[in-house]
Amino acid sequence: MVTFSEPHADLQRRIRALAAERRAVVLAHNYERPEVQDVADFVGDSLGLSREAARTDAEVIVFCGVHFMAETAAILSPAKTVLLPDLAAGCSLASTIDAAQLRAWKAEHPGAVVVAYVNTTAEVKAESDYCCTSGNAVEIVNAIPADREVLFLPDMFLGNHVRRVTGRANIRVWMGECHVHAGIDPEHIARQRAAHPGAEFLVHPECGCATSVVEALSAGDIAPDGAQILSTEGMIRRPAQSDADTFIVATEVGILHRLRRENPGKRFIPANEQAVCAYMKVTTLPKVLHALETLTHRITVPDDVAARARTAIERMVAIGGTPQPKAADPGE
Repeated sequence: MVTFSEPHADLQRRIRALAAERRAVVLAHNYERPEVQDVADFVGDSLGLSREAARTDAEVIVFCGVHFMAETAAILSPAKTVLLPDLAAGCSLASTIDAAQLRAWKAEHPGAVVVAYVNTTAEVKAESDYCCTSGNAVEIVNAIPADREVLFLPDMFLGNHVRRVTGRANIRVWMGECHVHAGIDPEHIARQRAAHPGAEFLVHPECGCATSVVEALSAGDIAPDGAQILSTEGMIRRPAQSDADTFIVATEVGILHRLRRENPGKRFIPANEQAVCAYMKVTTLPKVLHALETLTHRITVPDDVAARARTAIERMVAIGGTPQPKAADPGE
């Protein structure tokens, strides 16, 4: 039985003990609550965690993330039990397009190649030709013949970023957005950069400010060494590569915990401290423990959908992989 007032440390010990008993691995996304990240065996981005799930010999995977991530893990690990601690963990970006809408869009553009960001449902992935992450979206699109029309979905900010970087005019972009990243705008960034003039600026391509940043970079208004447009895992790696001691981070604030833990001598400032994904925060330590105790909620994908979605994911991996998630320190 879970006591909701139980201290984090006690819950974490119980989770680790039960995970060992269940032959389970606990995976946590970079945006999860700090205490959930700290109890995880691996912390990383969505696809990196799913790939870790496929590699592990664990029989049970507790995926502390959102629903589409657990689906991807289930697709890549069909013989394993994939659990999502809270079914309310949805995604505002993934919900902006469904399979029927995508089929209708494809019908309007026969012959187009469909590239779906990994933040999509399994049914949408099954209707796509390629999946991508923010870190390899440009590489995926560049691998498609230049004369082929591309339908990029569902994130309009990442799609516009890819269109600008590749220079391709034949990319059509679905008008979807993540409500958290859309809330980070140039005004927030300008205010923080003015307050911290020596800080390096790290921006995720999903942010609504990304297009403005790219425009400013190309116009010379922002020094190239002062701004980095990076995937979430790119953000994690960057502080160790940089001489800067202060960083302004434009993405969901959950990533700040991992950045600070892995770079204790450096300072990290959110571009907008209100950039919080409520869906990521529904997962708590009591819910993780309950998932292990009851083996709920199991996430499954129909075989035919999984087979088609797996093809899109495998094409992505064949062209360009993603950084590996970080193994958590068992002593933390």
